[in-house]
Order: sequence, then C-alpha cells, then structure tokens
Amino acid sequence: MPLMQVFRGLGAGFGNNATPPAYLNTMAQQVVMQWYQAMILDGRGFQVRAGTITTPLVGDVAITNTAAEFCVDAASGTTIMPVAQIISIRLSTGTLHEYASKSVATVSSAGTAFTPLPLKSDGSAAVSTARVQAAGAVTVTTEAATTTLRHWSWANPAAGFTGALPGDQHQEWYPAANNGSPVLVGPRCLYTQIAAAGTGPSYYANLDYLEIPTLMVNPS
Repeated sequence: MPLMQVFRGLGAGFGNNATPPAYLNTMAQQVVMQWYQAMILDGRGFQVRAGTITTPLVGDVAITNTAAEFCVDAASGTTIMPVAQIISIRLSTGTLHEYASKSVATVSSAGTAFTPLPLKSDGSAAVSTARVQAAGAVTVTTEAATTTLRHWSWANPAAGFTGALPGDQHQEWYPAANNGSPVLVGPRCLYTQIAAAGTGPSYYANLDYLEIPTLMVNPS
C-alpha cells in the first residue's frame, strides 16, 4: 500500500480546474502542509524573471518615482501575494546601489510584456500580467508617501562590491517566511527598482508570487 493516498472532493475547481485534494496517510490521518506550498499545488504560484542564460539585464542609474525593472499587475477581482524575490548581481559597476520593491493601486502603463511562468509545471496561465524591461523602462504610477507601500529595500554606497559582507552579490526577500506576505488586492501593481549611479548594475532576478481570486480573500 502506498505511503500516501490522495482523495479528491467535489468542491469548486482550484488551479487548472482541479478539485481540492485531501492528503491522508495509510492511517487515514490528514496531512497538513505549509499554506504557500498548498497554494502552489493548486496552481496558484507564478514567477516573473529578468535576464536569461548569460545575458543579464542592466538596471537604471537612479531610482525615480515612475521607473521600474519589472512588475506584476493584478486587475480588479484578483489578489497577489509575493512569496520570494532573488536578485543576483553579475557586474556591480556604479555607486550608490539602491534596490526596492513597492506597490501602488494603479497598474503599470508601459514596458515589455512578460507572461508569468507557473510554479506548478502543468498549471494554468495567470490572470495577473507582468512587464520586464531594463534600465527602468517599466512605467509605474508616481510614488507618494501617502499611497505607495514600500515592502523591501536595500542600499550599498560602495563603488562596487568587495564580497566582504554576506549578501553583497545577491539580495533575497522572503516575505512569506518572515513577517508574512503583503496582501495586494487588485487593482494593484507590485514592482521592483534596481539602480546604481553612473552605471546601472547588471543582474538576474526572479519574483515568485501567489495569485488568488479576491473572493477567496475577501468573501462577500
């Protein structure tokens, strides 16, 4: 007899039209898993990535209030929650490195479209949309202290990285594992800015997030 049996109920379809499963061991005890992993099993996890193979993107030379490197847009009726973001620096030219992830209540208006990749390999396409374009070419709405949420940031004033401090060559943000992910109810734009004065850093990045129908978050 297999160690794990899966019983499927008759509930409404979850990700890629699957019915919600209940996981039981051979003693008929329910198996409880981490909530984010359950969401990915339901086909609700997606990834936006920047850079490919040995071709990184080059960031902006300054953070400005309408420029981003990549973003995720949730339309009305959809809620997104960031799970993880990893930025790997390939060439750390320039000074005054500043990176930040923020969100606003207006979706992006320009930049190269990117189709979010499902974290469940046979998952359905995302409802949310994304953009990726180097040098701050993704256009987001103007930042304001009264309306823009700041979720994560990092800065290093040095001219290049020496490697003396852990994490200098890569920056990681795991909201789900720390204080909990922000719940961004659409319409909402989650975006990331990467910049260094003089010459923007070249980098690879990925942003993993969950996408949930807002009715599942705020039932009415």
